[in-house]
Amino acid sequence: MQVVKIQNIEHEGKKRLALSFEYNSKLIACIKTIEGYKYSGSKKLWHYPNTEETLNAIKQNLQGVATIIVEEKLEVPPTLSDEAKQKTEQFKNWMQSKRYSASTIITYADALKAFLKFYPEKPVAQITNEDVIIFNNEFVLKYKLSASYQNQVVNAIKLFFRTVERKAIDIELIHRPKRQKLLPNVLSKEEVKQILNAHSNLKHKAMLSLIYSCGLRRSELLNLKITDVDSKRNLLIIRQAKGRKDRVAPLSQKTIELLRSYFIACKPKVWLFEGQDKTGRYSEKSLASVLIQALAKAKISKPVTLHWLRHSYATHLLEAGTDLRYIQEILGHSRSTTTEIYTHVSNKSIQKIASPFDDL
Repeated sequence: MQVVKIQNIEHEGKKRLALSFEYNSKLIACIKTIEGYKYSGSKKLWHYPNTEETLNAIKQNLQGVATIIVEEKLEVPPTLSDEAKQKTEQFKNWMQSKRYSASTIITYADALKAFLKFYPEKPVAQITNEDVIIFNNEFVLKYKLSASYQNQVVNAIKLFFRTVERKAIDIELIHRPKRQKLLPNVLSKEEVKQILNAHSNLKHKAMLSLIYSCGLRRSELLNLKITDVDSKRNLLIIRQAKGRKDRVAPLSQKTIELLRSYFIACKPKVWLFEGQDKTGRYSEKSLASVLIQALAKAKISKPVTLHWLRHSYATHLLEAGTDLRYIQEILGHSRSTTTEIYTHVSNKSIQKIASPFDDL
């Protein structure tokens, strides 16, 4: 019988349950029935959310199909108490009533669950600032989780106690990590051209080209409808993007011609980029796969993500002399300081600096 080993791995700053086994198509089909699965191409592992519910589901689904070996050091957070489940649902309902985005609701609810699981026996009303500090030290730092994850948890706890619990907890005393000052990843124009020209498939080429040519986020591209393309005014209307804001981005004539060719070939009905069944939007996983295929064809080994195209667009605009205020509007940034980070990666001024080494 096939042997499956269950172990902990860290993926994108979070602990996950990973399955390692020799390739078996029947076994893969079986594990795909378990909710929450993902595949890591670099680690060559199938992995799941690190929860007791998922671990139990894996054991149950693979019973009689494979011999399961659980790693001795496997650590799985305890399940939520009934009170914690109730409080989490209240929190989700409150965020939904306030029309928070679906992704924010999921992120904040998961962060709150992780925190409440750390205190399975403690009533929520008795949680204090000290408990949050202990959680940061004994969970976030112990397992080397990212600073952004720590901030997500703090933000979720802050919102939960202020709105649902109405508890007088001094949020300002909670430890936050120092913000990492990371530069955005930027591709050269030559690299962008290689990526955008890699696909012969018109739909794939149009999707990647639109992300770059309008500086779109992944979700913004997938949420576009046919009516959002205003070819007469050379504008793309991005509706209810991050922060529930509408904005417009300029459409170049070259992009409009590409979209016209795509319309004629694919004939989308409602969504600008439809899935295979023509009834819904194109999926995030499929879009990520489109980029991976383009990188392989272009022979680019950098760990490029879709967001790199957005960063590259902003940087290339800045290098072409576009005012930062216009770039801020096009990208939909609430604060100018967010846009100003592109000045640190633009080579427009840096290339003019003569090295004193040349005069030696």
